[in-house]
Amino acid sequence: MKLKTPFDGSGLFAEPLAVRSQGADGVQYLSSGYELPQVARCLGEWLVHWVEKRPEKTFLAERSGEGWREVSYSHFLNEVELKAGWLLEAGASAERPVAILSDNSVNHAIMAFAAIHVGIPVATISAAYSLMSADHAKLKSMIALLDPAVIYVEDTVQYGKALAAISNTHNATTVATKLEQTNAYDAVQFDLAGNDEQRQVVAERFAEITPETTARLLFTSGSTGTPKAVINTHQMLTSNQEAKRVTWPFLADRPPRIVDWLPWSHTFGCNFTTNMVLRNGGSLFIDDGKPAPPLVHKTVANIKDVRPNMLFNVPRGYDMLAGPLEQDEGFRNAFFGAELIFYAAAALPQSVWEKLIGLSLQVRAEPVPLVSAWGSTETAPLATDCYFQAETSGNIGLPIPGTTLKLVPNGDKLEVRVKGPNVTPGYFRLDEITEEAFDEEGFYSTGDAVRFADPQYPEKGLYFDGRVSEDFKLSSGTWVSVGALRIAGIDALSPLAQDIVVAGHNRNEVGFLIFPNAAACRTVAGSGDDAPLSEVIEHPAVRQKFTDGLTEMKTAAGGSSRHAARARLLAIPPNPDAGEITDKAYLNQQQILINRVADVERLFGDNEDDRILAG
Repeated sequence: MKLKTPFDGSGLFAEPLAVRSQGADGVQYLSSGYELPQVARCLGEWLVHWVEKRPEKTFLAERSGEGWREVSYSHFLNEVELKAGWLLEAGASAERPVAILSDNSVNHAIMAFAAIHVGIPVATISAAYSLMSADHAKLKSMIALLDPAVIYVEDTVQYGKALAAISNTHNATTVATKLEQTNAYDAVQFDLAGNDEQRQVVAERFAEITPETTARLLFTSGSTGTPKAVINTHQMLTSNQEAKRVTWPFLADRPPRIVDWLPWSHTFGCNFTTNMVLRNGGSLFIDDGKPAPPLVHKTVANIKDVRPNMLFNVPRGYDMLAGPLEQDEGFRNAFFGAELIFYAAAALPQSVWEKLIGLSLQVRAEPVPLVSAWGSTETAPLATDCYFQAETSGNIGLPIPGTTLKLVPNGDKLEVRVKGPNVTPGYFRLDEITEEAFDEEGFYSTGDAVRFADPQYPEKGLYFDGRVSEDFKLSSGTWVSVGALRIAGIDALSPLAQDIVVAGHNRNEVGFLIFPNAAACRTVAGSGDDAPLSEVIEHPAVRQKFTDGLTEMKTAAGGSSRHAARARLLAIPPNPDAGEITDKAYLNQQQILINRVADVERLFGDNEDDRILAG
């Protein structure tokens, strides 16, 4: 059934097709109506292909002064082969991987793909564990688990504290692009880490790679304890992109030209966007901006300069770009010149969705297609794809070709489990945890829940319905859907609420712990940019704005589980060391509630200064 929506992305997407079957005890199985095509043996086959077809086309680019350092497919492959030979001499292997601590860069990519090209797993570790951590405890545990042969950092000064902290946990060779003069870590200069005499060995190792060979080890966010390293095989990564070519057939004729900041320590950036560019012979311009107030202007400048044909970001990123889009006509024209906008990693608030569509109509005759997907590090990452224009934000679409979803009743929700060539074989050196992650039919248990947009018509897609473990009951026995309520709260309190943690387990009512949008709150308070946030959130005008938002939400809610009766504003941001936030800027609801018990008690206490009440 073809969806009849105001705009369906005609000419971009395949027709949405799904096949549903019933199992025992209310279990449902949902799969794609399309077959998965033959997939490449390994990632390197794509690189070799484009060197033959488009050798001088730009594959990767990064800022260099006022312009860009652009690296062609042929130059990139040459560098990959040189570095691969050196890695083999340095003792890197399937058991001694390469660890990368730095943010995205061309040299980072060369080192990563050099390892992947000869069957050496590469583990890119979020820069936050090196640059934002006070004790580096999680970084130490990750390095100890990996036992790497080589560690790459961009700059030994910038990463000096991290290198010092892990110095007693490994016997790896350190490679760096920028070395301090004293070279305290006896690091090898990146430009000198090459071996042209190993070309034949590199070719032999490349030929030995199978679809089951491990390409990447990607760490989960590590909400508690040591983050787990998820095994990502070549088959997982290549099957994901072949499935995407089925649902987005336009990729065959219009290769991606994108500006992308998404970190390569996370599956969205390293597996989804980067591999999409590689599979389709496109160009990736590394964005030195991020969805953070001091850096978002760089993203604006880069998009105006490159004029990408498609856009990828997390919801927080689009929220931060909305202001510049309203104010800057040149940016608006460049931004909405893209054929589509893709969001993932968290739900896009409906208010941001509607703002983007409205702004797009100032530039184009039809609203810009806004699409999403769903998956995890364990599914590399696509498991579902919304390859049609949904009517509202949050539709995660349908299973991708080759993948089956198992929908298991869990209370009043449907827990989703996944099986397919995109699913991990397990966790690196954690056999017991691997075994626990799969059910009796071999489906990976995600812990996420979904619901049908229309139970009678599965081809209308699924909506993410939160984490099963996050939902809770009020003292009345009423279930609270945390995921849906969090998004509704952000919408109701926009733009003052940057993010929300939902509290109220076994309480009489729901409460919000709110991380404020500092810039928006300072504007309401009439404060300067340097005004302490702890003082700004106490300003009467700011508190009144939050009161008004909570009151409006209560009026429209229609039930105690669908609004927050009270809120507490938090001046201290989420702490990555304590597992409160991931590198994709998504809050760990449960861990924050555990870490901030005192704030929860004040939220539900009687002191008027500690909380804000809905009217």
